Amino acid sequence: MKVLVLGAGAVGGYFGARLWEKGADVTFLVRENRRRQLLERGLRVNSIHGDIHMEAPKLISAGERVEKYDVILLSNKAYHLADSIASIADYVGSETVVLPLLNGMAHMEQLQARFGAERVLGGLCFIESTLNEHGDVIQTSPTHEAVYGEWEGGRSARIDELDRVFSGAKATIRVSENIQRDMWHKYLFITTLSGMTTLMNAAVGPIRDAQFGMELTRQLAEEIALVMRTLQAPIDEDIVDKQMKVFMNQGYSMKSSMLRDMEKGLPVEADHLQGWLLSHAEKHGLSTPLLKIVYNNLKVYEIKRSSHN
Repeated sequence: MKVLVLGAGAVGGYFGARLWEKGADVTFLVRENRRRQLLERGLRVNSIHGDIHMEAPKLISAGERVEKYDVILLSNKAYHLADSIASIADYVGSETVVLPLLNGMAHMEQLQARFGAERVLGGLCFIESTLNEHGDVIQTSPTHEAVYGEWEGGRSARIDELDRVFSGAKATIRVSENIQRDMWHKYLFITTLSGMTTLMNAAVGPIRDAQFGMELTRQLAEEIALVMRTLQAPIDEDIVDKQMKVFMNQGYSMKSSMLRDMEKGLPVEADHLQGWLLSHAEKHGLSTPLLKIVYNNLKVYEIKRSSHN
């Protein structure tokens, strides 16, 4: 089975390297600057779970060496989705499955509209990773998990085949038979985590230690869950309680990837994550004051960033 990974960044580079490490046929679809970097240095992963050095990773650029792949793994930021869809279109065949690991839910409709609902799996990941100044993947979290499954749930022959290809990698890559529920749960957690860490400009530890840190974190999670339930999302009744326990168990220095992007002066997924939920809250007349504050904070960052560029 031939695997195409769009990009070789902090997430795609990590999981692609883990699949290559176990013997999978992995190719990375990258832009020219990243390609030059990888040709000079290779793809290096520095991880608490073991380092990897792909001296000569298989690389292609959009439009080059047009062939079809069995599975295409997407781990790009949401604001690059339109470009990503255009980049992979030539490599999608009649039997290709597209596996997105993006945060949120808004991307699913776009992918399904372009490639057909039958070709797009549901997916998500939990990992704390970033690129250093050399373009190496630095992975620091005990959790390095990717989850995927049929959008309508259950098992299938192609899911079983993917399971055979992915299992055995030095990462947790597993099948879910209820991927929509899992994606909504991840959406709730990452939107709360990114919202609080960017609003407070702090890692999880100081937020927990502050007098009202956990109270405000729960308030944001409850507002997000309210929106999701109004949209009839299949989330567990006690999901906020469960996720507050997860938040409490995060490492003291744990930061959301959105906060790390802000610290580097990079774009953020405000519209795709918090903004998408807020638009539905307003459409349904829901009161979500803290979500509004979080989103406004991110938009102020974007305004300041654009004025400096």
